Amino acid sequence: MVKWGNVLKLAAIVIAVALVAVLAVKPVFGDVSWLPFARLIKQGLDLKGGVHVVLEAVDTPESPVTPDTVKRAMAIIENRVNAFGVTEPVIQLQGQRRIIVELAGIKNPDEAVQNLIKTAYLEFKTEDGTTVITGGQLKDAIEAMEPGGQVKVNLEFTPDGAKKFADVTAANVKRHIGIYLDGQLLQDPVVQEPIPNGRAQITGYESLEEAHNIAILLRSGALPVKLEVMEKRTVGPTLGADSLAKSIKAGTVGLVAILVFMVLYYRVPGLVADFALVIYALLLLMLFAALHVTMTLPGIAGFLLSLGMAVDANVIIFERLKEELHAGKSLRSAIDAGFKRAFVAILDSNVTTLIAAAVLYYFGTGPIRGFAVTLSMGILVSMFTAIVITRQLLHMVAGSNLVRNSKLYGA
Repeated sequence: MVKWGNVLKLAAIVIAVALVAVLAVKPVFGDVSWLPFARLIKQGLDLKGGVHVVLEAVDTPESPVTPDTVKRAMAIIENRVNAFGVTEPVIQLQGQRRIIVELAGIKNPDEAVQNLIKTAYLEFKTEDGTTVITGGQLKDAIEAMEPGGQVKVNLEFTPDGAKKFADVTAANVKRHIGIYLDGQLLQDPVVQEPIPNGRAQITGYESLEEAHNIAILLRSGALPVKLEVMEKRTVGPTLGADSLAKSIKAGTVGLVAILVFMVLYYRVPGLVADFALVIYALLLLMLFAALHVTMTLPGIAGFLLSLGMAVDANVIIFERLKEELHAGKSLRSAIDAGFKRAFVAILDSNVTTLIAAAVLYYFGTGPIRGFAVTLSMGILVSMFTAIVITRQLLHMVAGSNLVRNSKLYGA
């Protein structure tokens, strides 16, 4: 007997997902800038172009230009425009004093440039959010490694900063003092004991390189170098429109072929998997929009690779489901047993890919980091849709009694 409650739930889910899917893909066919997906997911320099800025470091009595000050300026610019590793700017050194910055999808180039060259603002805050020391009272920050192999960053404060730091640490033993750069939390060390001499250490780094990068950012707040805009212009996409169109066409043909294969080979579970893949794509687009991801061609590659991982997960699950049905189990029992047996294999394959993505993110720059981020987010979402959503949808189909013949489940 058909259970109409489950049928109505399935129908409601199908209609809701179809509506959101149409709204999500409609930007391809018309101007719908009011949609969140169209408004928040920006195209990268290779797809749409952006703004090209040349900055030059200028000597001042307080901070003469040196290779180190230029390096600090590059670090603080990178931190401002790419805090999450998803905007994929181009930041490179030209000569001894000039820094080239290219940013994608900038609506107000003048405002963007002003944000790049403003003075970095460093703050030390207590747990209640009170600013107790600013970057002007930090004299220096240098990474170091002790004979035992412990990596640390040594902080030195000005006389005024040392006095304030002594009072603050005495009042906050065993509490956190957060270090913020331009309002973003950079470090959150715990005060172990009062520090009266104006010299402190931050420990807990895994490598000297990590400590070096943190030291650069800390010194950037205390010793900013003056930057002047030498050139500012709009740049076009580095990837030709014809190449982009061919890439989209190839991706579309491949995706349609996968969807058709899943239905023909796995039948009802394949249809459910196709529907779950649509939900996967929508969830990932929402995540991209929430993080303001700049989508480039490597990012699209990461998205498609994670989609392939989602298909692989469903294939593993459905093969286990068929085996359980051949063993004579009922449909509901076969679904539960199939998912249980497939879970370990899916987890292992996805974890190894996440480790590879983490390595790419840590050692890579620019588009490589963007590829790693989109791949990681896609894998996490694909695991959720394959293990949770596909399973629930299959149970709803089985519970509705619309399809009871085991042959329609590929068995």
